[in-house]
Amino acid sequence: MIDFLRGPVVHLEQEYVVLDVQGVGYRVFCPNPYAFAKHAGPVTVYIHHHVREDAILLFGFPTREEQKLFRKLIEVSGIGPRVALGILTGGTPDLVISAIYQENITFLTKLPGIGKKTAQRMILDLKDKLEGLGTVTFQTGLLALEENTESGSGEVSWQEARDGLKALGYTESELDRVWLALKKEGAETASVDVLMKKALKLLYIAK
Repeated sequence: MIDFLRGPVVHLEQEYVVLDVQGVGYRVFCPNPYAFAKHAGPVTVYIHHHVREDAILLFGFPTREEQKLFRKLIEVSGIGPRVALGILTGGTPDLVISAIYQENITFLTKLPGIGKKTAQRMILDLKDKLEGLGTVTFQTGLLALEENTESGSGEVSWQEARDGLKALGYTESELDRVWLALKKEGAETASVDVLMKKALKLLYIAK
């Protein structure tokens, strides 16, 4: 079983990276592949090795926290690896964990692939199983998000995406430039996961 891989990123796509590990190229599906574009040298990617009858898939994360949360998510009925990956694309581990602790169904149902019933199962199955994961520092922001959900504002989705991008190490000035570019594209009302992917692609191109 593969626990982690270390090597340079030799290829990027919207859903995955290819790592060169001692001459072998490993395709690894990631929440935000372009986040690895900031690293010129070898990177460490923590792996969930998923085996099906018809495929062997690698899902990768920049931290063990995300790896552990991913594994907790796929234990929930109705959440497979692809949906779990989408959850981590749409929200940082702290945001997702805070929402589960707060029983914040409004936030959880904004994540890709998550309906009300699945959100309720996430809370029921995981609320007592996430001890030691995340710092749970976004509770005030989540409550503010819930209050503002009715507006459907693109600014709310961007703020969530921005928090995730800041956690990846991008600066305020970089994010301000990307937000302007997203608005010019007419993408400011997109979902959080779409905004994250588009922003990371723009940041990668701007390197």
